[in-house]
Amino acid sequence: MEFLTEYGLFLAKVVTFAVAVIVVVAVIVASAQKDREDHGSDGELKIRKLNEKYTKLREAIQARLMSGSERKAFAKARKKEEKARKKAEKAQHKDGAEAREPTARVFVLDFDGDIKASDTDPLRRTITAVLSVADAERDEVVIRLESGGGLVHSYGLAAAQLDRVRSKGIKLTACVDKVAASGGYMMACVADRIVASPFAILGSIGVVAQLPNFHRLLKKNDVDFEVLTAGEHKRTMTVFGENTDKGRQKFLEDLEDTHVLFKEYVSERRPSVDIGAVANGDIWFGKRALDVNLIDEIKTSDEYLIEACDRADVVSVAYQRKRSLPEKLGLATSAALEHTVWRVLSAFRNQNIH
Repeated sequence: MEFLTEYGLFLAKVVTFAVAVIVVVAVIVASAQKDREDHGSDGELKIRKLNEKYTKLREAIQARLMSGSERKAFAKARKKEEKARKKAEKAQHKDGAEAREPTARVFVLDFDGDIKASDTDPLRRTITAVLSVADAERDEVVIRLESGGGLVHSYGLAAAQLDRVRSKGIKLTACVDKVAASGGYMMACVADRIVASPFAILGSIGVVAQLPNFHRLLKKNDVDFEVLTAGEHKRTMTVFGENTDKGRQKFLEDLEDTHVLFKEYVSERRPSVDIGAVANGDIWFGKRALDVNLIDEIKTSDEYLIEACDRADVVSVAYQRKRSLPEKLGLATSAALEHTVWRVLSAFRNQNIH
């Protein structure tokens, strides 16, 4: 009992410290936001050829498995091959040389979604850059997508960015290694083909809204809260005022209409899906998702991209905004706070288990 009391006091101190740090981080982020508004949001595209990455990994393993003499011979042969390749490329660029057949390209984009789909702006900029050079006849765009969903309007905009690729007639493939649920699946279904790992979570085609209500608490303490609106449906539900059955009904109608739009969106892009069977808010793991046509193939993104390297130049493209010092400090503080809280919660859970 004494231990639990001490542990409770310790946990209270940690929570107090965490709240203080959150306030500091909020101030830093607000400052960074103002700085960004004042000076613009300049960034740059980071481009990396993944063929070279996978080739170097393979060669590193091969070299470690060789004897000293074999390794030297292997390195010499690779150097000779590289020299011959560069010589051939140089010859092709000389005047009068026959034009080389354009190589197919696979542009790899990444989207790591939070509740606000904050990666949408970098995705928008990256897609704009890719569409300026991509060829619908030979190129492909792969989106490595991870998201459990979030705000409807935010994910609607993110999905619309992927629709830009599809509307240009460029093949779009979505790779899901962990989760593409709710708004995440709204994005994934835009792709011509969805590839997912065996235990990736997919689906959750539904809409949810929840909010606390403090009306009874305020009433108990003789605190009045008034909501003044112009328009019958301007505010159907409130956090502090008294909610009515009529307001709840209108709110539910709005949720249902959003769900209908969500189902229509998925059906238009994946007509093979029995939307009535899958649009109940449930989730499916990779293999089960394949059975109901939510995805097209079981495969990890690494498998897909390694295979793509045999037929095309595979290029990772990412827009990265230059972060100011306050932002970097804020991100570092946030990461440290998250790590601390996680350790405390893990310790408390382990103590309860034992």
